[in-house]
Amino acid sequence: MKLKIKKGAEVKIIAGAEKGKSGKVLEINTKELLIKVEGIKMTTHYSKEGLVKKEGFIHYSNVQAI
Repeated sequence: MKLKIKKGAEVKIIAGAEKGKSGKVLEINTKELLIKVEGIKMTTHYSKEGLVKKEGFIHYSNVQAI
């Protein structure tokens, strides 16, 4: 499926816990329709360097292009 939102585009979150926030698209998974937005859905990962905060994926239907 071809998505209207591209990497680097500015988007606004329209549903979910992060509703109302906006950010830049960092990564897109076209097979599962998932988008990673800068500063949205931050999760903590444990690695050799210690605790690392990374963005998580949200569904394509929960974002709107600005």
